[in-house]
Amino acid sequence: MKRDSFLLALGFGVASSLLLAAPASAADHRDGAATLTDPSTDINDVYTWMSADRSKVYLIMTVFPAANKTTSKFSNSAYYVFHTTSRANYLSAAVTPYDIICSFDSTQKISCWFGDSTTFLTGDASPTTGLSMGTSIKVFAGPRKDHFFFNLAGFNEVRKKVKANTTNTLNADNCLTAGVPNTPAMLATQLGQSPAGGTAVDFFASLNTLAIVMEVDTTLLNKGGSLISVWGGTYRKN
Repeated sequence: MKRDSFLLALGFGVASSLLLAAPASAADHRDGAATLTDPSTDINDVYTWMSADRSKVYLIMTVFPAANKTTSKFSNSAYYVFHTTSRANYLSAAVTPYDIICSFDSTQKISCWFGDSTTFLTGDASPTTGLSMGTSIKVFAGPRKDHFFFNLAGFNEVRKKVKANTTNTLNADNCLTAGVPNTPAMLATQLGQSPAGGTAVDFFASLNTLAIVMEVDTTLLNKGGSLISVWGGTYRKN
């Protein structure tokens, strides 16, 4: 089945994770003008981890900040891409790429290409059971609660305190080493609290997002070695 080329990167999840067995994630949540005008292409987060026996890799890309569970839809004019590479070790120059490229039609039917045009899956991936290709690939796509935790009020309080410091001393990496009246240790404590010093509140607790969730055989992704890197992007169709 023919896949159109993609031209313009809309959103890019700076979600790069190196996998052996440990989980990893990265956040984005705000992008440039192209994605802000089309939130269905605005990446929130990319999560990835492996099963305990390392036979499966789990990939999640969430888009559409503050999505409406009923009315928000994936774009039918964009590609949603999990970029992966594999290598033998951190120092290996030999890298094997493997991209998973998905798109949606106006009815929200998903179509995904795995690595090349010969491994292709299409259909309705919105049921909780997902859409499967034998036992090697399973895909879900639909609204979910935004599970990223962010103490926005505490973060903004830290910003305010740093701005109020009469002196800020930075090290060679431009990291704060001292400040009056707020020390780095005090600011680090504030990040885990409310502005008044109470329990931190998750800004995303009541918000939803659109999620593409995959379970993929590790053997599809590790052809270049056991070290797998994953990041995500959204792209406008040609």
